[in-house]
Amino acid sequence: MCDTTAFWSSCCRLFRKPPRKERQFIKHRLPEQTDSLSSSSSSTADVYTNPFLQEAAEFFHPNRSPLDTSKVVAAIDTSKVLAAIDTSKVTAVIDTGHGHLNSVACLNDENIWTCGNDKMIRLYNLQGEQVNSVKTKSGNRPEDIAVDHGGDLIYIDYKDRTVNIVQNTLTDCTYIRLQGWSPRSVCSTVSGDLLVIMDTDDEKTKMVRYSGSTEKQQIQFNDKGQSLFSSGGILCCCENQNLDICVSDCDAYLVVVVNQGGELRFMYTGSPSTTKQSFSPRGITGDSQSQILIADFNNNCIHILDQDGQFLCGLQGPWGLCVDTRDNLFVAECYTCKVKKIQYRS
Repeated sequence: MCDTTAFWSSCCRLFRKPPRKERQFIKHRLPEQTDSLSSSSSSTADVYTNPFLQEAAEFFHPNRSPLDTSKVVAAIDTSKVLAAIDTSKVTAVIDTGHGHLNSVACLNDENIWTCGNDKMIRLYNLQGEQVNSVKTKSGNRPEDIAVDHGGDLIYIDYKDRTVNIVQNTLTDCTYIRLQGWSPRSVCSTVSGDLLVIMDTDDEKTKMVRYSGSTEKQQIQFNDKGQSLFSSGGILCCCENQNLDICVSDCDAYLVVVVNQGGELRFMYTGSPSTTKQSFSPRGITGDSQSQILIADFNNNCIHILDQDGQFLCGLQGPWGLCVDTRDNLFVAECYTCKVKKIQYRS
């Protein structure tokens, strides 16, 4: 049995953020990249790993061996402080009718689907007008939503253990019924497949790739046979334009990135040098430049993983994320129940 008192005591040491002279990080260098969001930043990224994260990893992944620090990256460009969102770049604010707002998915550049802690999934235009709505078949709240390549709405029902599709006619049908597993997150891929993260009551978690309703691939373990993901917590996923698969693992305080074959590429643990609270990843998405955008709930900011390690702050409980075809970012704020459309790229 894990000594939870000792663990949380160590977490306090990690997340209280002691004075700089008491913090020691393992420093690596990343190769130069040509794409950048800021010309004022250094051309080579400094990457730091936090040794205290090992204790968190052992608690949430008791069967996982010590983290491979060569694949754990954290702060990027420590010279940059959190920058408040330029209000001129917030081009739309959509007030939804949800109690808490958790997920947002772009139907197209003019309409977005949203869901929260009720049984309704609502479609809004950028003027904030509700265009349509769908009620889940079971009456349960949807765990997550996505839009497939055909423009159909996909939602997952954790309690009912189903992946459901709502076609353009708003006809709701069960797409996949899971046996012994419950879905946590869903996303559509470049090829048209679906990626579904699921877990079990006995603390197992995996990702499954579906072509239609046919299972094609499972991603669950690293090359040492250890679990890639924690179980029972908040997990979100996306496929990047470079075909990497990105999973935000809130309970483990990290983001896991694997390649198309399911091999671990790296884990991102936040930026202890520029954020005040513990890294708490929620929604995750990628843009046309293969940059990874991560909603950090505790720090009210968005991490943009390019070589400059940019941040957007001034948000209130960011949770769900998506981007449209023009790389506009849509952020679902849990507490305000609003979606903000942000032009984050110049």
